[in-house]
Amino acid sequence: MDADDRLKALFAGDEPPARDPEFSTAVMQRVMRREFRADLGVLAGGPVVGGLALWALWPVVLPAMVRLSHELAPTAALLALAAGAVVILGGRPRTALGLES
Repeated sequence: MDADDRLKALFAGDEPPARDPEFSTAVMQRVMRREFRADLGVLAGGPVVGGLALWALWPVVLPAMVRLSHELAPTAALLALAAGAVVILGGRPRTALGLES
């Protein structure tokens, strides 16, 4: 036995185990599917809970919305007009109107 073979035999115990790419892929797919289902449950559960809460509170919310809508209609119209102007002017109303040098 020459020195190279002895060194190979000595270091053979320290080599990492062989990898199986198909096994690693299958495990990662299972992990990602589990995480996807958990994320989907959270992302779908939030709107469902919010919708149920709104449905349950609707008899209380509706009169308040009607009362506020009459009082805030002029303000909402002005805000919508201002937002439209900003969009039309490209998001830079001061430059488009010549107020900025």
